[in-house]
Amino acid sequence: MSTRPKYWRALTEPLIRQNPVTLQILGICSALAVTTTLATALTMSISLTVVLTLAAGFISVIRRHIPDTIRLIVQIVIVASLVIVIDQILQAYFAEISRALSVYVGLITTNCLVLGRTEAYARHNAPMPAMIDAFGNGLGYSLVLLVIGALRELFGKGELFGVQVLPLADTGGWFTPLSLMLLAPSAFFLLGLLVWAVRSWWPEQAEAREHIPPGQVEAAE
Repeated sequence: MSTRPKYWRALTEPLIRQNPVTLQILGICSALAVTTTLATALTMSISLTVVLTLAAGFISVIRRHIPDTIRLIVQIVIVASLVIVIDQILQAYFAEISRALSVYVGLITTNCLVLGRTEAYARHNAPMPAMIDAFGNGLGYSLVLLVIGALRELFGKGELFGVQVLPLADTGGWFTPLSLMLLAPSAFFLLGLLVWAVRSWWPEQAEAREHIPPGQVEAAE
């Protein structure tokens, strides 16, 4: 019974309070590249979560048999194998989304979130805790991508999942799409605002200042 709260915390804390994107700034390349639509953001989120969870399970199972000298190579091989399977499934059944994601599915192999959780947690824990931790971090990553993807598609096209939500001015409505939202800088700014909002709510997540201006040092003294 005592393990249930532990597993629940491992599953839910990465959603917001310990979110790997807003707290550790991991995996932001895909947040900038594939969040132009909610569909691509959702596909990338599911793909990474599945790869991360399965990779954590496999690595945890064989953790006592992996020599330290080649542990990263073994982890990358396992992750890359899973990514290839996911990529082939997308090409076979979701060809349009696969083309939209382009090379970014393959880049899951080098995603620092995947390698970070397998190296820091899965390699030192039993399969069940490792997979729950991986799944929780995948959900936290997915939440950020879905929020950014929804905002970019809504304000960039007036759509969600390709369905018109805001009436366009060209068709007699009131909304004029903001084309800037479909460019990579918009994802950067949205991610920055999201990090600022989370760290304003939980100030303990903010890093300590590396430099304090002389005037503030004197005032503190």
